Amino acid sequence: MEPLNQKSIERVVSQKALQMGNSFPCQICVVGFLCGVCLTSLFLAALTSFGSFQFGPILFSTMSMANSSGNSTFPNDINMITRSDCHFKLKETERLWDSKSSRERDNEEKVSLLYSAWSAVLNESTSGGKEYLQKHGISGSSLPNAPHLENCKMKTELFEYLDKRTGTDVFPPWTTWKGSLQTFSVAAFNEQMQKLRHEAASEGAYPPWIAGSDEENYPMTRKVQRDLWIHQHPLNCSSPDVKFLLTDWERLPGFGIGAQIVGMTGLLAIAINEGRVLVTNYYNRAHHEGCKGSSRSSWSCYFFPETSLECRRRAFELIKSEDAWSKGIVTTKENYTTKHIWAGPTPRKWGLPWNYLQPTTDLNGTLLASHRKMDRRWWRAQAVRYLMRFPTEYTCNLMNEARHLSFGKLAAKVVLESLAGDWPKENSAKARSGDIDEYVWSSHKPWVPRPLLSMHVRMGDKACEMKVVGFEEYMQLAGRIRRHFPHLNSIWLSTEMQEVVDKTREYSHWNFYFTNVRRQVKSNMSMAEYEASLGRETSTNYPLVNFLMATDSDFYVGALGSSWSFLIDGMRNTGGKVMAGYLTVNKDRFW
Repeated sequence: MEPLNQKSIERVVSQKALQMGNSFPCQICVVGFLCGVCLTSLFLAALTSFGSFQFGPILFSTMSMANSSGNSTFPNDINMITRSDCHFKLKETERLWDSKSSRERDNEEKVSLLYSAWSAVLNESTSGGKEYLQKHGISGSSLPNAPHLENCKMKTELFEYLDKRTGTDVFPPWTTWKGSLQTFSVAAFNEQMQKLRHEAASEGAYPPWIAGSDEENYPMTRKVQRDLWIHQHPLNCSSPDVKFLLTDWERLPGFGIGAQIVGMTGLLAIAINEGRVLVTNYYNRAHHEGCKGSSRSSWSCYFFPETSLECRRRAFELIKSEDAWSKGIVTTKENYTTKHIWAGPTPRKWGLPWNYLQPTTDLNGTLLASHRKMDRRWWRAQAVRYLMRFPTEYTCNLMNEARHLSFGKLAAKVVLESLAGDWPKENSAKARSGDIDEYVWSSHKPWVPRPLLSMHVRMGDKACEMKVVGFEEYMQLAGRIRRHFPHLNSIWLSTEMQEVVDKTREYSHWNFYFTNVRRQVKSNMSMAEYEASLGRETSTNYPLVNFLMATDSDFYVGALGSSWSFLIDGMRNTGGKVMAGYLTVNKDRFW
């Protein structure tokens, strides 16, 4: 076989190259390579335009394997790609990014619009909500429901219905039916409903403010709450057998809101032990412009009153009677020592249920099975649950505002993702609500991002009463919960210290929510000074919002050495949260 000459070799190589060039994978590789060259050349050209670097021209013809005659060894379409499609691909990429950015901006604008529309409705009485909706072309019928907000007026009317007797019945209209279903009535159903109510009353119906099963609450919670309501609401307040304990809330400057509530649980214990109806009077924390009318300076600004209006009137009549004083029909806080109020005997009329509390509190990795004050922990939980059994419309509105500020935009995003049309352009009027909306679904709690962990970090002047630890230790406990529940990523944080809020930036893998209030910068400031700097209304409203958010959260991390955390623990343990557990950084100093 004759050896191949130079021409023959060139022909063979050219044919192989042509075959390779016609293959689709090769074309793609070349296109990618040449686009890279385009980008590189643009980058180098930009550098040379500043005169910092000098490069010779890069000739694409040398990369396209042209022969001496100027005819390319690649097909013409590949040459076209090398000369023009590199720029085309860059433009196409830019358009894709612009389109994506445009969609994101459009979605963000819709979220903001829906959030603002809900804000306008929420503040309709003061900010002209209807005008805002009209300005943006949104009708009330096309505005989606806000899942994180409650109908406070309707809720309060239901609570009023459930907190008073009908006629001569021993109990209010409590049944085994839940929420608004207890008010459901049709003509053909009325007789059966009345029968159901009478049967429930005769068998001892349980109060509707207790959630969860018996195993998910402290022992005997349902019975105790029913008995407390009956004790505090005698059938005839004017009967000579009915005695009263009339008292103001503690108002000494050093008493925080938690201490005030703890003191009142002690007075309720005295009233139960002595067979008296507890009647509360002046509540200094409700002495502000937010509490209107008769609720000003009264516990009833925030929660339903502890007794009926008839018993309140009777107690205030008797307080003026010397005969009632001499016979002991009426007493006040001044009749009892501080020790009796704060460390008096726990009511024993229900036996010793604290002896079998489920050990669900964790301290240093160990469950607290027992301690010296089990009875006090159980009783304070029952007492605070009763005193806070129903929030008022004012408190409901405070909670709506807090949820809207914290979760409103997230709720708007969730709602918009569920809509079929291009809201508000293509969104048709909402379908008319049916019975199931009004009587069944209305009983569901307002939406929050779940699971939600509540954390109360108490520092500042509390060091004189308990062991104070840093934010890092609280977050370590949060991490323990997350290891067992990896889908947990949201924390509702309550604290008086700004340094704690600042440290949340170090935990980017958590979503933190908290009330927008000025916090302490100096740790040596007393709580009394801090509250005075905020004013009466703010210093009362924001702690109660935090308290109720913690009560309803899925998990809780706190410090049992703090009265506030102690009370939150009690509300959770009488609100169906026993089995959620409680992780504490310390224990009560009296245990």
